[in-house]
Amino acid sequence: MKKYIVIIVGLSLLAACANPNAIKEAHYNGYAQGTTFHLSYLYEGADRPNRSEQLDAKFKEVDLALSTYVGSSLISKVNRGDTIKPNKIFKAVHEKSLAIWKESDGYFDPTVGKLVRFWGFGPDARRTVDTADIDSIKNYIGLEKLAGISDNWSIPKGMELDYNAIAQGYTVDLICALLEEDGILNYMVEVGGEVRCLGHNLDGEPWRIGVDKPTEEIDAQDRFQFILGMDSMSLATSGNYRKFWEDTATGMRYAHTINTKTGYPAKNQLLSASVLAPSCIEADAYATAFMSMGLKRSLKFLDEKGENLEVYLIYTEADKEDWQVYQSEGFKRRILN
Repeated sequence: MKKYIVIIVGLSLLAACANPNAIKEAHYNGYAQGTTFHLSYLYEGADRPNRSEQLDAKFKEVDLALSTYVGSSLISKVNRGDTIKPNKIFKAVHEKSLAIWKESDGYFDPTVGKLVRFWGFGPDARRTVDTADIDSIKNYIGLEKLAGISDNWSIPKGMELDYNAIAQGYTVDLICALLEEDGILNYMVEVGGEVRCLGHNLDGEPWRIGVDKPTEEIDAQDRFQFILGMDSMSLATSGNYRKFWEDTATGMRYAHTINTKTGYPAKNQLLSASVLAPSCIEADAYATAFMSMGLKRSLKFLDEKGENLEVYLIYTEADKEDWQVYQSEGFKRRILN
């Protein structure tokens, strides 16, 4: 999964630990859903509950609904042609996907699964492709081909769903909901580069989130394109500059965002799209949609429909050597440096 976002952690936790009754910052780090996660939140008192089992259970619950890498998951079953009974997680992600598919004119489309697998970005990696197959595969693309979701649901034979462009954002939202149910109102949750924050960190300041520059190699001394101060907001960044594979027969590089209109990996001016939205599931989906749309369509969409979105787009121009940047006013106000 894409990994462009880095959490900037303060050092005041060390001082707080000297006072057992002080407000403290808890941290959880680990590996789940094929990527890493990081969770920080503030709590008061000498003891804090161990949330490891709770987090592990939530990750597994999402995987059993949405992971194409888990053979027993609901999505794997429906992709094999089985009739399934969608659970709450499956329904929520499918319905949000449907809404964003409509808004984006199909540039975000979870029926892209067959193309994802064809281009080697699914569970079955590959190193060569025959592009003559693309037209036939496109016959299985399009959310309009699916019936409305029901308690006994199947998809047309040959179609494959892939919610990976939205599932980790939704996982973040689910974990945040767990924390808020326990009365935690100052937290930062990040899974695979998708992040959501509420309240403030231990220093009483907005959570500091850094986003890497759109380069293949990371310069530890100069890695960040920007650092945001985040509160009550979600952030996702999608880019085509790290996750790709090279066709050993032709030497061509193929980036992981698929343009469902053409059937090919997206190829346009955009290097990355960072999106701020109220929920992480929305930020995740729109970041992917913009990479598929390209710069001009993304700007048009934002002008017409992007009322609740703030964006930072990095792109290239043929006559300019350096990267160019478009940033909305709301995004610009949150940049610390």
